Amino acid sequence: MDAAASVQFGGASAIVFRVTVVSKQATYDGWVWLHGYVLDRKGEAVEKREIFVQFDGLRLLARPHKQVQAAAPRGAVAASPGRPPARRPAGPITGGRR
Repeated sequence: MDAAASVQFGGASAIVFRVTVVSKQATYDGWVWLHGYVLDRKGEAVEKREIFVQFDGLRLLARPHKQVQAAAPRGAVAASPGRPPARRPAGPITGGRR
């Protein structure tokens, strides 16, 4: 994000911002409140911020290619190397003191 979005981001103050929420709050025509995180050079979030910018001044960047491990199905338990995967109990767990 640079000066095209807002003068506060001009020159050395330009940032890369990951948007989490676009506010529905009424603003000046062409302006918008964005909620999200400032990213460092590695693409890691380093600061949570709310910013007020001109929508037309924003640029969409390509997503960094990160190896993302697929999430296991709900209730699944990961297996250790050399061991079969654990099974989820079929019924309720009972026992213990009351």
